[in-house]
Parts: sequence; C-alpha cells; structure tokens
Amino acid sequence: MNNDSFKDFILDQLGDLRGLACRAMFGGYGLYQGDAFFGIIYKGRLYFKTDPTSRPAYRQVGMKPFRPNAKQTLKSYYEVPVDIIEDQVQLTDWALQAIHCRGGH
Repeated sequence: MNNDSFKDFILDQLGDLRGLACRAMFGGYGLYQGDAFFGIIYKGRLYFKTDPTSRPAYRQVGMKPFRPNAKQTLKSYYEVPVDIIEDQVQLTDWALQAIHCRGGH
C-alpha cells in the first residue's frame, strides 16, 4: 500500500472524528483535529501522540516511537498497532486519547 492509499484508508477509518484535517509534512502527513496535532502518517505507518498514561498500551504490544531518521526520535509519538488500525471504533478511541494528550487536556 503506497503512502497516499494508506493515508486515504486512515482518513476513512477516522471519518467519525469531527474537524479532522490532514496536511503534508516531512515526507508524510500530519493529522489534526482543530489545532491539535495528534498523529503522523509516515512510510505506510501511523503514529499517535502519547503521554505517560497512554504510552504503556503501545509499549505492551511492542510498538516503537516515531523515528524518521537515525538521528531523530519523537518519543511522544508511537506507532499504532495494525489490529487497532483495522478496527474503526478502536482506532477512533485511540485517536481521541492522542488528541487529549496535548497540553495536559
């Protein structure tokens, strides 16, 4: 699946989120709800923003932080498991968690 078709699939899966926007950035796409930047689509993978409360759910299933190159790791963004991506309800729940990670909200 190329990056654009994966992006389209993710946007379709997150279709119930009001105010969802997707913007091209650093060779991938950023996901926003309003002014909240909560997700990254990069090279056929989806990453959501995490905080100390949500991060263990990602680590428990072996997910790693976003690493666009060898010198940079964004430790607050973790890859979303494939089984979550494929389940529209769960993916929307995880996206809402990611949205609420910003600024302590």
